[in-house]
Parts: sequence; C-alpha cells; structure tokens
Amino acid sequence: MNFPNIFGDSTNSNPNPNSDPRFQQFVERLQQVEDRDRLIQETLNGLRKHLKSDRIVLYYFYKQWRGQVTFESLRYIDYSIYGSTGADDCFNDQYARLYLEGRISAISDIDEADIDSCHRDFLKSIRVKANLAVPVVKNQQLWGLLIAHYCQTSHSWVNAEIETMKQAAKLLSESPFLD
Repeated sequence: MNFPNIFGDSTNSNPNPNSDPRFQQFVERLQQVEDRDRLIQETLNGLRKHLKSDRIVLYYFYKQWRGQVTFESLRYIDYSIYGSTGADDCFNDQYARLYLEGRISAISDIDEADIDSCHRDFLKSIRVKANLAVPVVKNQQLWGLLIAHYCQTSHSWVNAEIETMKQAAKLLSESPFLD
C-alpha cells in the first residue's frame, strides 16, 4: 500500500524531515491539538469532581443546531455518551437565541421539570436525572454547550455550582483552541 506524501516532493535532497517547514507546521498543529484536548479534558475532569456529578460533556455545534458530544468526563464508563448527536430535533432557533442571551438550564429532576417531552425523552434515554447546561459562546456565536448530569439521583443545583459551570464555559470560550 502506498501512502500519500503529505509533505510534498519525495525527491527532496534533504533526508531530514525536521528541516522541512511543512513538517514543522504539521508537528506544531499536532501539538496545538494535544494542548487543546488536554485543556478541555482537565477542565471537564475538574468540574465533574468539584460538582460531584456523574457526567460532564462538551457538546459542539458542527452546523446550525446539529452537534455532538466531543468530550466527556465520567464517574463510571457506563455513562459514556461520547459521539452522541443529542436531541437535535428538540433544539431550534428559539433555544439557540436564549442560550446566546445567557440562558442557563438547571433542571433538578427531569421527571418534574416543565420541559418538552422530546427533551425529557432524550434525557431519559441517556440516563439523566438532573441536568445543568450553560452556553459556550465564541465570537458572539453559540459554539456549544457545557453540560453536567446526575444520572443516579435528582440534584438541586445551587448558585455556586451554576457559577462554576459558567466560569468554565467562559474559560473554554476564551481559549484560542476553540475555533
């Protein structure tokens, strides 16, 4: 099997790829991705431990109100929803506008909450009992949502927990890595 040469002409007289500026750009980009992933994962891990929640996820909108879970921190591996595309049919322009205006969704018990059945059914399908979602806004656009879940019990979210999530979302949104 022949692999394409991503660094250009294979007849380069310099056999040392480290001296090729395209190779250096490639290595630098890999390092940036690694740094981004580490920052996001450490943020999510810290949040989950601080909030004592079962799951923290970063949900990224890859096109208008279509997205997926791109990072997660879990108390138990059974709670993984990595790659989940979420309840895209439930999320619309109205919700996006509310989140852009600073909406925070703090649901202490999904069975008792006044939410659309579409949203409730989705949350139940991923074993959520309590949900806290804050917007991640980048360049005045809704980039995604930072979400905390309790999966075993309901949970009354207190202001300090909400503020911690808002600060973490702000930290992520100000990161040069999120584009």
